[in-house]
Amino acid sequence: MSLKDQITDDMKAAMRAKDSERLGTIRLLTAAIKQKEVDERVELDDAAVVAVLDKMVKQRKDSITAFEQGGRADLAAKEAAELVVLQAYLPQRLSADEVAAEVRAIVTEIGAAGPGDMGKVMGVVKTRLAGKADMGQVSAAVKAALAG
Repeated sequence: MSLKDQITDDMKAAMRAKDSERLGTIRLLTAAIKQKEVDERVELDDAAVVAVLDKMVKQRKDSITAFEQGGRADLAAKEAAELVVLQAYLPQRLSADEVAAEVRAIVTEIGAAGPGDMGKVMGVVKTRLAGKADMGQVSAAVKAALAG
């Protein structure tokens, strides 16, 4: 079963269970997926759906931070609830040690020598670790690997 099919099935289950918070979040996700499909005129595969999920998760994390700084705990709690639903669809993430090991292997493989090669390394890392790791964490690991 593809990730899109699983999301659709979960939306139907949330409708039957009358779980309005979960249903609303899944509908937002489905709308984002359909919007990307319409914009690019393609059928999204699981990797592209994970990219949409990653973007939505990042948006929720940024919103939570902003709402907490603004003293809006109610809105931060709503975003946190959406974040939990969205993260359930993401594949298992690599640990920080696993990310660092992958990055070191890629740096060695490419023969990158310093910070000037960061773009080249990130290009390869993004294709290999897409959906498996937080790209902010990956970027920090690449900087550390190229600095040392």
